[in-house]
Amino acid sequence: MIVADRKPLEEILEMIKDYEKVLLVGCKGCVTVCNVGGRKEVEVLGAALRIARKKEGRPITLDETTIERQCDPEYLEQIRDIHDQYDGILSMACGVGPQFLSEAYPNQKFYPTINTKFMGGATEHGVWEERCAGCGTCLIHKYDGLCPIARCSKSIMHGPCGGSAKGQCEVSDDIECIWDTIVRKKMEQGRLEDLRIIRENKDWRTARDGGPRKSIREELKK
Repeated sequence: MIVADRKPLEEILEMIKDYEKVLLVGCKGCVTVCNVGGRKEVEVLGAALRIARKKEGRPITLDETTIERQCDPEYLEQIRDIHDQYDGILSMACGVGPQFLSEAYPNQKFYPTINTKFMGGATEHGVWEERCAGCGTCLIHKYDGLCPIARCSKSIMHGPCGGSAKGQCEVSDDIECIWDTIVRKKMEQGRLEDLRIIRENKDWRTARDGGPRKSIREELKK
């Protein structure tokens, strides 16, 4: 899933400092799972913004709604009849959400309340870690299901660098050397020879380096 963090309250207040009527739009997608942009978080942020503006002596009219997904045009229709009633709209979705909203309603102003971090999952309650870099050509089967692109600080694909020690990355003691994990797993399974295979360089054109990407499923197109 996409993992994100909410922006500081002060930054959000600065975005809407000149507005008197604002709509706060949540998303029931990924950001709900990581407790950042769902209905509960919309209510919490809405209350915080109202209190802060009241303390400033500039009360604000702030309405709230949460839609199924901000990355799906059909659900954006839920605010079609009300979007133009506001000075601006705050989006509590990943970075995709405010872009889709902006494209759907080009005459309105949209602002992100969330910083999109990475694609990953929960390793314990309240902790999410990156697992995928979205490179477009998945190769984890060659590394026993572990991704050196997303989980190595240098995205090295042909073995550990010289900076790792005792299973930890030289960047930080809090980061495991994923290559140490990969090598140990291969050794335990008696398949270390897998890592001696000389592989062709990865084609990075499927990653972000090739420009904005698009996925097309012809059987689903209308």
